[in-house]
Amino acid sequence: MTERIVPYHCPYCGDEDLRPAEPAERVPRGAWYCAACLRTFALTFVGLGVAEVSR
Repeated sequence: MTERIVPYHCPYCGDEDLRPAEPAERVPRGAWYCAACLRTFALTFVGLGVAEVSR
């Protein structure tokens, strides 16, 4: 099983030309680079389940 979540498009510009980001000091492991808008981003898992509803 891999730790990398594969995005289908850039969350900033919507382009599909994504590549794994090169490791660097400020780049988190598993980050992605968008060749269209030149941004590097990481996807993170928040959790399972449904958010609590306040009453």
